[in-house]
Amino acid sequence: MANEEDDPVVQEIDVYLAKSLAEKLYLFQYPVRPASMTYDDIPHLSAKIKPKQQKVELEMAIDTLNPNYCRSKGEQIALNVDGACADDSSTYSSKLMDKQTFCSSQSTSNTARYAAALYRQGELHLTPLHGILQLRPSFSYLDKADAKHREREAANEAGDSSQDEAEEDVKQITVRFSRPESEQARQRRVQSYEFLQKKHAEEPWVHLHYYGLRDSRSEHERQYLLCQGSSGVENTELVKSPRDKPVAPSNVLSMAQLRTLPLADQIKILMKNVKVMPFANLMSLLGPSIDSVAVLRGIQKVAMLVQGNWVVKSDILYPKDSSSPHSGVPAEVLCRGRDFVMWKFTQSRWVVRKEVAAVTKLCTEDVKDFLEHMAVVRINKGWEFILPYDGEFIKKHPDVVQRQHMLWTGIQAKLEKVYNLVKETLPKKPDGQSGPAGLLSGDQRVQVAKSKAQQNHALLERELQRRKEQMRVSEVLPGVRIKEEPMSEEGEEEEERDAEEDEEPMDTSLGGGLHSRLANGLPSGRAAGGDSFNGHPPPGCASTPVARELRAFVEATFQRQFVLTLSELKRLFNLHLASLPPGHTLFSGISDRMLQDTVLAAGCKQILVPFPPQTAASPDEQKVFALWESGDMSDQHRQVLLEIFSKNYRVRRNMIQSRLTQECGEDLSKQEVDKVLKDCCVSYGGMWYLKGTVQS
Repeated sequence: MANEEDDPVVQEIDVYLAKSLAEKLYLFQYPVRPASMTYDDIPHLSAKIKPKQQKVELEMAIDTLNPNYCRSKGEQIALNVDGACADDSSTYSSKLMDKQTFCSSQSTSNTARYAAALYRQGELHLTPLHGILQLRPSFSYLDKADAKHREREAANEAGDSSQDEAEEDVKQITVRFSRPESEQARQRRVQSYEFLQKKHAEEPWVHLHYYGLRDSRSEHERQYLLCQGSSGVENTELVKSPRDKPVAPSNVLSMAQLRTLPLADQIKILMKNVKVMPFANLMSLLGPSIDSVAVLRGIQKVAMLVQGNWVVKSDILYPKDSSSPHSGVPAEVLCRGRDFVMWKFTQSRWVVRKEVAAVTKLCTEDVKDFLEHMAVVRINKGWEFILPYDGEFIKKHPDVVQRQHMLWTGIQAKLEKVYNLVKETLPKKPDGQSGPAGLLSGDQRVQVAKSKAQQNHALLERELQRRKEQMRVSEVLPGVRIKEEPMSEEGEEEEERDAEEDEEPMDTSLGGGLHSRLANGLPSGRAAGGDSFNGHPPPGCASTPVARELRAFVEATFQRQFVLTLSELKRLFNLHLASLPPGHTLFSGISDRMLQDTVLAAGCKQILVPFPPQTAASPDEQKVFALWESGDMSDQHRQVLLEIFSKNYRVRRNMIQSRLTQECGEDLSKQEVDKVLKDCCVSYGGMWYLKGTVQS
């Protein structure tokens, strides 16, 4: 007792169990190196794994310019391994031992007691380890050198006399037939060391991508070390309450287990799993002895009222510090997008996916997840709310409806501020029509669209006359340039495919599909134009706050990454938007066209990488941009490298090194070549690709 009083508890830390990487997380134990050097500083040339055996091989570069490196010994080892003639199959293409292979072995077979811990904002997040691998240097190159030596000895002994050869030709041959193998003999053979080694050797290697500590992909993956629901009941497995109080697990419970929990936890678990439910169904699941007033009080904490039904709140599905499994977008942005979808369903029974994506700027997979939670797709109509309108609940509980209406009014004001929404007046329903007021059927939406099109016809006619007048002015004044938006057949076909896939009505908004109307590049003379998008001047005009903010983001991003596909740039931009406060100027709407213009205006160039004909890369993944001049000593080397990849999809290292030496007119050191490759490329299967272009 005295010792406990002398050692008081100074802080209590909540512990959470993260499961996102539970079956994928390995601990690599590298050989000890000086404290001043980390393995992330050493270029990883390639990596591969045999998943069944949990065997990994890493190929890492050796600093041949280090004063402790013996160059003569390195040349001798390369000569012994590859011989005098070096080709593409050589282990050391530079005729110098400039890399080293590390092979793994399991340090322990029982990893159930080990976990990786991450301390963040007063919380400790634990992820179970799937394996612990010790990496040791591999000396397989010595086996290859021995094989070369034996080949040379065999060649020297090949000068035997023809008599000896004749004697060998008449050597007696004994033919034996193997007897049938018994079951016991087969089992012994299968359990033998030789058989197991043969099976291990037959398992194919799976090549891996290596991303360094400061790479954006690594930062994204590290987010999965945080528990995706640190505030929910799904993390209570680590909590031991007194008297064996039942604990809510992360998945579906039996009804008997569920009813042993507190009422609030029962409601939360049911709504989190079902997502949309009428109040009557909820009461039937909870049991007849439960007070409906207590249920009404509890349901309003975890769900919102939509068309008389209860839909689980977004922050229950996307807790704080979690992110999208599709795009990596933070939970705050996901909650905002899902709240927009829920709010749209409070206005109508129908929602168009493209309209949601255009407003929220979220990827297709995230938007579909939102809609699948609460709606079903209908051919040529869009997404319809999954449950019928519950008028009985509306009439029975007007006080709850009024309170929910006030909450939705506040959410609507917040959404209008974030997304710059324009308030639209919905057409009034004629008297006597069945159904709730303010809800429109698919046919009514079509009629509304037709009436709006007729109203805008006169405006379009005036716009056409204005453009014709500008064309006449341009003929008289050659110095005036009139900009026309090109529209390729490829863009139209892409929109048609998207519409057929989702079985939704075609989106006819001005912003829809604009990014797909340029095929792998921008038209010439773009910079001279003065066009705008959605009221914003082109990004070349630095006088607008939007253009300045976007230009600053693009320049800072390419100073760190050097090479990015349009798909990866958009992902980074979405992450950047998620970190900005609501109402920021960049939330006003940035099109893909505007983003590409800003990239080109920031000193970057588009690299027309010749992708294979059967590539699985999307159009955005095939648009590759690179920083042409960064102001450092490696600009010329990077430019030569980018020109190589404008003609080749993948290249071997020796070709890159010889081309750099030829173009730059100097004998480049290995470190200089490694730096350029690390800035712009990734290695996969012994070949080098521009970042973002490799297709595994």
